[in-house]
Amino acid sequence: MQPTRRTLLRGLGAALALPWMESLATVARAASPAGAAGGKPPVRMCFWYVPNGVHLPTWFPSREGALVDLPATLEPLAFAREYLNCYHGLTHNTALTNGDTEGCGHGQGAASFLTGAQAYKSQDAVRVDVSVDQVYARHVGRQTRFPSLELGCESARSGNAFGYSGAYKTHISWRTPTSPAPYEMNPKAVFDRLFTEGTNSLTQSTVADRDFYRKSMLDYVLDDADRVRRRVSSTDRRKLDQYLTGVREVEQRIQSAGASVKLPGDGFARPSGVPDDFDEHLRLMCDLMVLAFQTDSTRASTFMLTKEASDRNYPWLGFTDGHHELSHHGKDAEKNAKLRVIDRYHISILAYLIEKMTMVEEADGSTLLDNSVVLYGSGISDGDLHNHVNLPVVTVGKGGGALRTGRNFTCRPETPMSNLLLSLLQQAGVAVDHFGDSTEPLPGLAV
Repeated sequence: MQPTRRTLLRGLGAALALPWMESLATVARAASPAGAAGGKPPVRMCFWYVPNGVHLPTWFPSREGALVDLPATLEPLAFAREYLNCYHGLTHNTALTNGDTEGCGHGQGAASFLTGAQAYKSQDAVRVDVSVDQVYARHVGRQTRFPSLELGCESARSGNAFGYSGAYKTHISWRTPTSPAPYEMNPKAVFDRLFTEGTNSLTQSTVADRDFYRKSMLDYVLDDADRVRRRVSSTDRRKLDQYLTGVREVEQRIQSAGASVKLPGDGFARPSGVPDDFDEHLRLMCDLMVLAFQTDSTRASTFMLTKEASDRNYPWLGFTDGHHELSHHGKDAEKNAKLRVIDRYHISILAYLIEKMTMVEEADGSTLLDNSVVLYGSGISDGDLHNHVNLPVVTVGKGGGALRTGRNFTCRPETPMSNLLLSLLQQAGVAVDHFGDSTEPLPGLAV
């Protein structure tokens, strides 16, 4: 049964999807001839990618089975231990050189990460396979405003390398084997996409007016919001006010972020929405993902923190060495120490998202995290070796109660990572018996 659409607050060129509220669901059930209930909350799937591998000795838990003590890198996720799964032994054989002595590993790792397929070697053409997020989007995308949401925080420009297209290093989501799904890195563009209605001239005029006068999107839906507020219970009224406050907070942060850019012919400067502060950029994207899932605007998302082989530095962590440079550590103790700091920082950003998801209440009293699965990892294990064996991968979330969590899975050596991707699809209700180079669903993951 297709779930009931979320209520939209509408205004001049604006459409704000609301989270689930019991009061509105009761009205909808009473009005429906079938008396349809809201049903079980939908499953959301989110896939995060970090480049250049990790410092492996502080990544994997020491014991199989129940997660008791987390390794240092994963400690920021300790509060969500019951939702966390770690995996030891996953491999993407399709990212290996397979006789190609020129391959550098970065593009191949990113290309295979969510596809389980081998990148076609050409500087002018690309071919991999449809990625797992897009398979899920095809399954559930008609039930949401947007089939999928692709986000990133670094420019996708990248040159070709070792005979391979640079597109492999900058894309993890593939709609078709030859069509990557580009990510959006401007939080303002994502916000406008989520909370404006259509792309006609009225909508564009409303957005331009909002930018010029520094008005809030909420100003355009106040009348509709007041109407809803009068209809709902006191509990739902608090939920509505908290949600609208959260939307406004994100909007204010976007408005104050980054430099302004001059639009030709418009006569005013429009905020670019890309923060100069990279940490704030990451957190804004996390907030937008939560809002998109909370309002059921989409159920499939990818997030590429930075492109593969990125040499971004993190001066607020106490050093300015580039990430890619450090990944070629040559077993140097100082470089590995800095890598550990970067790895843990990346996990802290994931923890920020996870904490936000635990705070969103769903229709049945569960949380957004209960009904989601967030896969996080890299297509390279050790950046110094450029290998793809024993990949650093974790998942967080119960997937609607379908997944056993709070465990460390020790897989057979060189178990295809596609086995995990296949399991996630199956437990989310997608009728597939194969994905990528999978051989079987991952044993023990399903409840």
